[in-house]
Amino acid sequence: MQLGFYFDASACTGCKTCVIACKDRHDHPVGVNFRRVMHHEGGRWEPHPARPGVWTPQVYAYSISVSCNHCAAPVCMEVCPAGAIRKNEHGLVLVDQELCLGCRLCKSCPYDAPQFNEKRGVMTLCDGCAGDAQPACVAACPQRALAFGDIGALKTKHGAVSGIEPLPDPRLTLPSLVITPHRHSPLSRDPS
Repeated sequence: MQLGFYFDASACTGCKTCVIACKDRHDHPVGVNFRRVMHHEGGRWEPHPARPGVWTPQVYAYSISVSCNHCAAPVCMEVCPAGAIRKNEHGLVLVDQELCLGCRLCKSCPYDAPQFNEKRGVMTLCDGCAGDAQPACVAACPQRALAFGDIGALKTKHGAVSGIEPLPDPRLTLPSLVITPHRHSPLSRDPS
């Protein structure tokens, strides 16, 4: 079974309660954030459907809560010279801190998921709040915009979208992430 996250961009208000809950649960130092909230805005001009020659602006803004996506093809694991990053039996990408050299090559993750703990001199990653009934970020979200579980079941329930702007193209790492896009969310762009 591959575990993963579901994120509902149409429900997220950008309050960052998920970020605070994660920091509190893991007692992260300043600068270390397993979960981050990004804000994305943009727009485009579209022809007015009923008025030929008239263009109307379609402006959008939304928030995105992102953490380690426990990817099927994790770049961080691929580049680690010590073999300190591995996938466990549930598909979670984890750092063996005894093997970690602290070289930070795993920061090549396009989601910026691996976090360097200066105090301990090692990289750290979201572990899905191992041992808890559910991750702290999921439990804390007041909008219920996050869920965690079997990625197959999450895809069956919510669809297969796994990339919206400004996230990288999901074909790069095959993230264990399902997203319900905001109504104006453009999908992630092809990197080529």
